[in-house]
Amino acid sequence: MKILSVNAGSSSLKFQAYEMPEEKVLMKGVFERIGIDNSFYTIKINGEKIKKEATLRNHEDAVRILAQELINYNVVKDLNEIEGVGHRIVHGGDKYANSVIIDDDVLKTVEELSDLAPLHNPANLVGIRAFMKEIPNAKQVGCFDTAFHQTIDEERYLYAVPYEWYEKYGIRKYGFHGMSHKYVSNRVREILDEKYCNIIVCHLGNGGSISAVRDGKCVDTTMGFTPNAGIVMGSRSGDIDYSIIPYMMKKTGKSIEEIDTILNKQSGMLGISGISSDFRDIEAKISEKDQKAIMAHYLFVNSVVSYIAKYYVELGGVDAIAFTAGVGENSPHVRNMVIKRLACLGVKLDKEKNEEMRFGKEGIITKESSSIPCYVIPTDEEVMIAKDTYNIVK
Repeated sequence: MKILSVNAGSSSLKFQAYEMPEEKVLMKGVFERIGIDNSFYTIKINGEKIKKEATLRNHEDAVRILAQELINYNVVKDLNEIEGVGHRIVHGGDKYANSVIIDDDVLKTVEELSDLAPLHNPANLVGIRAFMKEIPNAKQVGCFDTAFHQTIDEERYLYAVPYEWYEKYGIRKYGFHGMSHKYVSNRVREILDEKYCNIIVCHLGNGGSISAVRDGKCVDTTMGFTPNAGIVMGSRSGDIDYSIIPYMMKKTGKSIEEIDTILNKQSGMLGISGISSDFRDIEAKISEKDQKAIMAHYLFVNSVVSYIAKYYVELGGVDAIAFTAGVGENSPHVRNMVIKRLACLGVKLDKEKNEEMRFGKEGIITKESSSIPCYVIPTDEEVMIAKDTYNIVK
């Protein structure tokens, strides 16, 4: 069965075409600068990367070109061969605990939830409608970033604010990066050959989150009402004392929108280091003994370790810890700093294995004598979307 995995952003469209259930990638690519001058798209097929310029006035243009290229490159002979299109949707609120077939009710709900994800849900909807028009016979499936975290108990997803805020306005922890946490935790269970086990997943990238997973179900996660909660990130502050916001508004005369932009786009590693939100740039400065870069790294590692410790206790012990996403997969330095701090739990790093695990490699990075095995697991949200879509369509 041929399945498309799709992630539509406000000015981009990422896709992967699969043969399922083999999980064979037939073609993948990204359309960029949609609705902006100098738009283009890139396709990867049979080990070859092809870049083409194109006029992409809107997402419909991108989907129309994609459909034609699937035929041009013999991925399909006819678009009816595509039986399912899985769409990454950022926010499903508390409405969806699983991926679902997209119908009018789902479209309406996703639109109603746009206030919770104003930069993402509207773009996701545009992509969905474009595929509905271009490939009408395919089942369209919504795969929600928030769905995996809907197994969190009320005592952990509620905030200590007036209860009516939750009842009337939906103020609660939702969690994000769900497709990644689901994929990685399932992969660790496969490696351990254990259906029932406790896993901590550290999705560490420019945006980062950590989840506590028991027997394949999320118990807790760091991101909250928005993706700005939790650990220190590339340009997001993570957890802060809320009183900083009105205080800085008074001191600077800035509006709530301006402060919100600073906390989301000018804080985190970028804000502390003054260098970049890219961890590679900061690590380069650390090698030059740049004190702000060093401090940014310490703040980041402190936040990661504090949540691992918290979730270790919440789960009542841990069978494995997994590192994933851009930093988690490719920064032995960060993993070394985190695992050193876990020595009190009996975690022992294998330095050679840790250095080897990067650039798409999967494997264990701790010694046999380590109390908790730690793994690097390259995340694959696209294949998780394809799996969910295949299972629903099948």
